[in-house]
Amino acid sequence: MTTTPIARGLEGVVFTESKLTFIDGEKGILTHLGIGIQEWAEKSSFEELSYALLHGRLPNSKELEQFDHSLRQNRYVPQELIETIKHYPRRMNPMQALRTAVSHLGLLDPHSEDDTSEGRYRIGIHLIAQFATIIAAIARVKEGKEPVAPRRDLGHAANFLYMLKGHAPTEEEARLFDMALILHADHSMNASTFTAIATISTLSDMYSSITSAVGSLKGPLHGGANEAVMDMLDDIGSLSHVDEYIGGKLERKEKIMGVGHRVYKYFDPRSRVLRDYAALVAEKQGKSNYYQMLERIEAIVLEKLSAKKLYPNVDFYSGVVYSDLGIKKEFFTPIFALARISGWVASVLEYVEHNRLLRPNALYTGPVDQHYVDIDQR
Repeated sequence: MTTTPIARGLEGVVFTESKLTFIDGEKGILTHLGIGIQEWAEKSSFEELSYALLHGRLPNSKELEQFDHSLRQNRYVPQELIETIKHYPRRMNPMQALRTAVSHLGLLDPHSEDDTSEGRYRIGIHLIAQFATIIAAIARVKEGKEPVAPRRDLGHAANFLYMLKGHAPTEEEARLFDMALILHADHSMNASTFTAIATISTLSDMYSSITSAVGSLKGPLHGGANEAVMDMLDDIGSLSHVDEYIGGKLERKEKIMGVGHRVYKYFDPRSRVLRDYAALVAEKQGKSNYYQMLERIEAIVLEKLSAKKLYPNVDFYSGVVYSDLGIKKEFFTPIFALARISGWVASVLEYVEHNRLLRPNALYTGPVDQHYVDIDQR
């Protein structure tokens, strides 16, 4: 009897081609369109990266200006959706709320079934622009506050923080958040991107595809890791307790949150960028306690786990950055979605151009040569 190899979790399975994102996990390399993630984070903006992912190239100044203008013009969502969000239960899981709101947004779009390339692109622009408005509205409602309408005179990152807090952020805060969005915008064939592609491969509509992706991101193994890191830091409490806490984890062979990655067997390059910015913000905001704990945990991890190719990933520092920006833990995963929407849209548009329905096989391991037994004989 021949045995059929099974790729658990589809690990190592190549099912399509993409020109968007390249990852070399052994060397800790991440590029978009061949440009290293460090350069994107230091020199670009979320708007520019979004354009590049959707179009497969860097824009010139006029193209970027027009794209940015389009995002600003499409920030407003139907008031009917805002009123519905106001009636969501206060106990709601924010990702449940986002999943429901995106589906509702499609219901309100009279052109939601437009499956032309232009139609899908138009919906993609709307979604990139409106995710910020929806997530900020959900956050405000959950706190018992009135949603804040978007402003067209602010960039994407600054506008979100304005809608979230009700006042404009500092230039430094806006730049930090913009950089965080860039670092999370796309990451090749992760679970949520694959889910979006699986949905669009049936030639379903864009809203259904993105709603599927949101549902996939909700899981703690994909989108919720940075929240778990903050929970760990709260459990530790102070710098003086780090060694004992992490030592106990290592002795019990328990997972240290934010350490290790399915793809990276070296430093996640995004974590290096975020670490430096986290230190800067922690110092200026007077919130260095969390950062100092992470710094010590990283030192222990490098000493004890580097031989096993376990290093800090992007989630290790992102939670501290979001916390210092005044974002609550339960909204860390929606913020992930706010960034990843660009990658989802770009991957969906790229795949559907040469679409093939996804239809994998499963190795059957059940009984054979059986016969139906009448119910009175069972």
